[in-house]
Amino acid sequence: MADYKDPENTILIELKDGTVVVELMPDIAPGHCERMKELARAGKYDNVAFHRVIDGFMAQTGDVQHANMEVDYNPSRAGTGGSDLPDLKAEFGRIPHARGSIGAARSANPNSANSQFFINFKDNDFLNGQYTVYGQVTSGMEHVDKIARGEPPVNPDRMISVKVAADA
Repeated sequence: MADYKDPENTILIELKDGTVVVELMPDIAPGHCERMKELARAGKYDNVAFHRVIDGFMAQTGDVQHANMEVDYNPSRAGTGGSDLPDLKAEFGRIPHARGSIGAARSANPNSANSQFFINFKDNDFLNGQYTVYGQVTSGMEHVDKIARGEPPVNPDRMISVKVAADA
């Protein structure tokens, strides 16, 4: 196993091209970090599609209700659901939406984040203070950059597996 600074707060996302390592920020957004770990440990993120990928902006995934490629992937519904857990309260911090940051996707209601998240392809400062940032890609961003584009992509890439490093 690799030597991670904090394995309990490190997420390993396996993509077709390799592993993406995400350091969570439990001191900034404890609720969002706990949710990601809970869903990862339950296998809910495995085989979930990147359903909204905008070149030069971000890649969005995490609709565990409608975007599982093997169970019930529905491109017309992907992005409209969450998990069976309650929505999360916004945890806005001072961490910017920089390249590789993990942001909580939500509806117009700031307290509606659930399971969906996005990875920023570039610095997206216009999102600062509006969407919770709760993680940062520390390696594997080159794999994120290769995710198929589209809203939804014709042949979407997916998260093959998502694990907490402490469990890997």
